[in-house]
Amino acid sequence: MQSFEIDKNDLLRIKDALEADDAALQELLSEFHASEIAIILEGLPQESRDRIINILPAEIASDVISEMDAESHPEKILENLDPEKRSEIVEELDYDDATDIISQLPEEQQNEILEDLDEEDASNIRTLLTYDEDTAGGLMNTQVIKVNLNASKKEALDTVIKLSEEMEEFYSIYVVDDLNKLLGTVSLKSIIKSKNSIKVADLIQTDYEYVTADTDQEEVARLISQYNLTSIPVVDEGMHLLGHITFDDVIDVLEEENTEDILKISGVSEDEELSGNWREAVKSRLPWLILNLMTAFLAASVIRYFGGTIAKLSIIAGYMTMIAGMGGNAATQSLAVTVRRISLNDLTDNQAYRTVLKEFTVGLINGAVTGLIVLAVAIFYDQNPMLGLVIFLAMTGNLIIAGIAGSAIPLFLKRVGIDPAVASSIIITTFTDVFGFLLLLGMASYFLL
Repeated sequence: MQSFEIDKNDLLRIKDALEADDAALQELLSEFHASEIAIILEGLPQESRDRIINILPAEIASDVISEMDAESHPEKILENLDPEKRSEIVEELDYDDATDIISQLPEEQQNEILEDLDEEDASNIRTLLTYDEDTAGGLMNTQVIKVNLNASKKEALDTVIKLSEEMEEFYSIYVVDDLNKLLGTVSLKSIIKSKNSIKVADLIQTDYEYVTADTDQEEVARLISQYNLTSIPVVDEGMHLLGHITFDDVIDVLEEENTEDILKISGVSEDEELSGNWREAVKSRLPWLILNLMTAFLAASVIRYFGGTIAKLSIIAGYMTMIAGMGGNAATQSLAVTVRRISLNDLTDNQAYRTVLKEFTVGLINGAVTGLIVLAVAIFYDQNPMLGLVIFLAMTGNLIIAGIAGSAIPLFLKRVGIDPAVASSIIITTFTDVFGFLLLLGMASYFLL
């Protein structure tokens, strides 16, 4: 499905329908998919959101709410609904989606919603609420298709039909014993094609991947991606089956983690919502800028130290920003690639060494090429071959440092238990600025004065 964008005509039609009666609004909404209605709701005021959800059938309303971005606060819609409509919608949601939304509400309101639900639904959601939202337990759905190891073909098919009635779709059938311990998986195809005398024990596949409830969501995403799984079971320490996680949930995790890493590399707190106001943005970013300012004083102190050189050789000032800027850009490129590699795989010592060596080589080549360009400019424009040589050496040296710093620093931070996406950018900026100025001004003082 192609991405949906609201055009001006749609907006006008929606605004007109909101001013009309519910029948006209409902007729217009019937033209859109649930995911498209979710996007429409994200751009509407709360009062209009509540009205639209109230007139939609519970089945569609649940799909709309589950498709809404977390930053649009779909939980506020549940909060404003009357108890009967709210219960209908929550009971239509998958347990994992219901948990994600309800968990954003205060505990008192959570209990109020759960008390109005069917006992089984409330129990499943309460269980999921006990898990950290960034773990497999917080991500899983407790609705699974499972059959007993000793079941016959007919018994297994009857179980699958019964359990699938309340599920929109399923990807895996899990095999358990009488104590609900996970033993393996079995495909629906193999059950259907087998003889009537066959038991599940004869069809079981014991080669499978699984995660425990406390497994980090990034590891879950990595396993599903690595092994091309449609779903992965979640178990406790005793291998009892708790639920499963499907690939569509992992897509959301990957998007969330990538956004988080991008924000961190940019020096923006993950707590800042992309749709937040300016106050939240200032609160999130200002501490990082102040920390960056503190490190910038180191670079300023190098310039102060070589103040005499700059006064006697003013032409060098124009090239200082060039050296520092190129080093910063090269370090950011190296950092982005390295942090991405770390997020995808836990690098071994050999892989880490090869990563740093690769970035050293890239820095050497890129530094030499860009340095030669600046050397040519200095020769033909400034008529100063020695100045060009100094800039060439400084440029090459700083891009080598940028490559090493951009790869080695995040690897080191990861090794000592610090999130490399958070602290790396500030450290490497200081490295490239300080060493870039040191190389340029130091060699200029020695060779040109």
